[in-house]
Amino acid sequence: MEQHHRGQWGSNLGFLMATVGAAVGLGNIWSFPFRMGKNGGFPFLIIYLVLAVLVGFTIMLCELAIGRKSGKSVLTSYQKIGGKAGGFVGFLALLSPFLILSFYTVLGAYCIQYVGLNFAELLGIFSLSSISGAESFGTMLTNQPLAIGTTFLFIALCFLIIRGGIKDGIEKFNKVGMPALFIMLVIVILRSLTLPGAMEGLKFMFAPNFEPIKTDFIGVLSAAGGQMFFSLSLAMGITVTYGSYLSKKESLVRNSMLIIVSDTLVAVMAGMAVLPAAFALGGGESAALSGPKLLFITLQDVFNSMGPFGPIFGILFFLFVVLAAITSAIALTEVLVTFVIDLRIARGKEPKRNTVVAVICLVLFAEAAVVAADGLGANGLWVPFQSTGRDLGSCWLEFMDFISEGVAMPLGALIMSVLIGWVVGPQAIRDEVSLEGHQMSKGLYTFFTICVRIIAPVAMAFILYGQVNTFLAPV
Repeated sequence: MEQHHRGQWGSNLGFLMATVGAAVGLGNIWSFPFRMGKNGGFPFLIIYLVLAVLVGFTIMLCELAIGRKSGKSVLTSYQKIGGKAGGFVGFLALLSPFLILSFYTVLGAYCIQYVGLNFAELLGIFSLSSISGAESFGTMLTNQPLAIGTTFLFIALCFLIIRGGIKDGIEKFNKVGMPALFIMLVIVILRSLTLPGAMEGLKFMFAPNFEPIKTDFIGVLSAAGGQMFFSLSLAMGITVTYGSYLSKKESLVRNSMLIIVSDTLVAVMAGMAVLPAAFALGGGESAALSGPKLLFITLQDVFNSMGPFGPIFGILFFLFVVLAAITSAIALTEVLVTFVIDLRIARGKEPKRNTVVAVICLVLFAEAAVVAADGLGANGLWVPFQSTGRDLGSCWLEFMDFISEGVAMPLGALIMSVLIGWVVGPQAIRDEVSLEGHQMSKGLYTFFTICVRIIAPVAMAFILYGQVNTFLAPV
């Protein structure tokens, strides 16, 4: 009865496309390049890769196993395996997507606006190339009705996909969206790398340089760790929720590895699309100082400099980012939808998926409208802790990001790793992994045990400390 109402993936390929799609989002395209630019390039990349192997794989395997073992929403799944402590982790995993969607949908809306602006340029309706990227983005931030309207449009698109359910909605969309996303990314990379001076951007990414680690190791570690969680969609309920729909016949180890490799590949490719273009336009200073606006200002300046072909590449790139944002946004929303549906079923009520999705999307729009109206602090809205002059109070986006990515996600992952490593025991994960003839070898189990008991908790403690310090720093 419950399984019928909840649905299941139509195939393992569909699960992989959806889970990789959840991971491949604005965390890769928007966040990865600018954080890499701010943290020295190569050393950030190396720490990110090490953390993905030692911590990312460990947390993802745990989350998939916990979700599949329970077959329930993220809160119930954690409660079943960890009691009250698990319930607290589950609460954090529900809070994170709710807050992240408040700004994620707005950033997706900005991308929709850029698709429209570049399309208008292509048709000769509007001369986007006659103004700078900073001017066009500044106008976008201060146009509150347009920002709120396109945010509603973005959420409406997510609603239409999610209401179709797991197999006919989310899986079907990702099977088409993910290949399209990859093709568009390759096209943008090829154009970016052919710009004069683009090779300096590749050197920045891949040429050994450990100076940033010597001067601020904790800062680079926390930035790479926070990015890893945001990019891999860990500790935000997605992997547990998607795992709850996964068949017992599928290999959790193989799927975890494929997801991490695929997502990391796209993150690096996103860096190759954005950073070389930023260096070609304005040198290293542009890459390092553009910050969160790198995607919208620097890249649009690159497209403006391309002449007649600029709008075409602008449309392709921002369509690609919209697709990436939608694949992640529907996953984040599904965490909340699954929780409410399972709650209704447990109380003997009809799931009414369409109604649940509609109500949740309306609630998300209400909080996102505040972030959209704020315009990254450009419109003078009051923000909690604004009077402190610190980063978490600079705008509504930073405040929501502080609670979710800064605190809830690393804290939840820290407690979960301690719970699995020292209270429940790693064997519980191994038992779930080993169903239907699958095996976790002795060597892999030893590696997993060391990571979940020692490496992951220690790394998460440092990441949590670094993240809080970052958000509490003066603007």
